[in-house]
Amino acid sequence: EEIKMKTDLNLLLECLKYQMDRPSSQKEALVAIYSVCQQNSFASDYFQEIGGLMFVYNLAKSSVNSMVKEGALFTLGGLAENNVFCQQMLCTCGLFEDLHIFLTDTDSSVNLKRMSVYILLVLVSNNKSGQIYVREYGCLDVLLQLFRTIPSTSKVDLLDQNDNQYHLWSSVCSALCACVNNPQNEDNQKTCSLVFPHAKVLLQSCIKPEIVRPICSFIGLTVANNCNIQHFFYSIGGLAVLDELLVKLIDNSSGNFSSTKLAVVVTKTLDACIADNSAIAVSLSKYNIVPNLLRLLSCNILDTEEQFSIILTLGHCTEGCGRILFLSF
Repeated sequence: EEIKMKTDLNLLLECLKYQMDRPSSQKEALVAIYSVCQQNSFASDYFQEIGGLMFVYNLAKSSVNSMVKEGALFTLGGLAENNVFCQQMLCTCGLFEDLHIFLTDTDSSVNLKRMSVYILLVLVSNNKSGQIYVREYGCLDVLLQLFRTIPSTSKVDLLDQNDNQYHLWSSVCSALCACVNNPQNEDNQKTCSLVFPHAKVLLQSCIKPEIVRPICSFIGLTVANNCNIQHFFYSIGGLAVLDELLVKLIDNSSGNFSSTKLAVVVTKTLDACIADNSAIAVSLSKYNIVPNLLRLLSCNILDTEEQFSIILTLGHCTEGCGRILFLSF
């Protein structure tokens, strides 16, 4: 098995090197390399040892063919995703500078941008150095710009999941989540909070899971364990929007499994916005959050974990403010 893996990777690397004038063959070889390395935990190490990692990286930089660039970035992302050593090897200022160029170049295809965002996601995941580089080399600003502009400037319907623009936007949301979380990065949280007004507008205009879930994940992780960011989200009316969204979903939940489950997602986001912040919890009496959570808790399709999430949020809502919140119920 190991001998076959090594033989396959050697042959595939040779194919990459000697098919420079055949982009389709190179793309096939890149996809095959990705597949081999996904199936075998030692394959990424071996491919790096034989110079494959750096060759694919240089291919991503130098190829004039967009399809090959996309394939090379896809393969690099797969190698780094499954191998911490490969992630560390690729986590360089040079690669972040290259990714910034790919994302800002007007000639870059949507697919090339998607692959660039994918490798950014991999490089910042559970990686403090990657989180610093993504900010210092301007990639975080580009991600935030994409988050803001794709829904408003493209004529594409973000709800059409068959559209590449939706996939790009969804990937951007995932990458932003990784930029602020595991480990928590307060500088990136502060930077990401700048797009909260845009996130708020999107939540006010849509209750579809394809939009709400990514945004709620992004908000929840950006405010997590950060009182300053929690206060900022509250100050722009963020909690009011989440409360309105919760009401819409609960009202729509009768016999609607999807709406009920999405209401739990919104509940978890609410919890992140107020947890360990009694100053905000005290102000919740102006909303109907507690009564709405109690309504949600009464739904009979919730599993134990979902019920626990709601109860935990109720606990955080009532911390430091006694019975006043329940008077509105």
